[in-house]
Amino acid sequence: MGLEDRRAQEPDVYQPAEDSHLLAEAACERLEASDLVLEVGTGSGYVARQIADGTGARVIASDLNPHAVRQARSAGVETVQADLVSPFRDGAFDAVVFNPPYLPTDPENEWDDWMEHALSGGEDGRAVIDPFLANVGRVLAPGGCVFLLVSSLTGVDEVVEEAGEHGFSAVAVADESFPFETLTVLELLR
Repeated sequence: MGLEDRRAQEPDVYQPAEDSHLLAEAACERLEASDLVLEVGTGSGYVARQIADGTGARVIASDLNPHAVRQARSAGVETVQADLVSPFRDGAFDAVVFNPPYLPTDPENEWDDWMEHALSGGEDGRAVIDPFLANVGRVLAPGGCVFLLVSSLTGVDEVVEEAGEHGFSAVAVADESFPFETLTVLELLR
């Protein structure tokens, strides 16, 4: 489904797509019922719901978009309106899951709406990923991990390198290829 179709279908909230399914599946295989999980940028709440249902873990979700917060709450997800991890306590979460906006976007071609925030990663695709990597370590409990979805369009090696600069080692735990990109779920550990 193209970007225009997505906008027409649900103009304000990102709906589950291939990336959502891949991330949810990878996280469910690796999380336990005793984990406290944060899903950043929850959108519709799909990934948070899948993790909660699939593992029994308590999942808190956040999104900057008030429309997404409403939609995720209506799907039964405990949701907070927040920018990345800013309001959360130090060391609070066993795992953080994030399907970030990762599409490289020409600055001349920005719409400046909620779908833009959900999809656009700025010129290099990493405008949201880099600040996330700089701050996520603060909210992780000792031994905690991050599941981060990245696209070949964003540059997986560059994301791994940036994660390394913030003290994380990265391993690819799932990937799926499409005609125009490969999606990879990275597990980041300290």
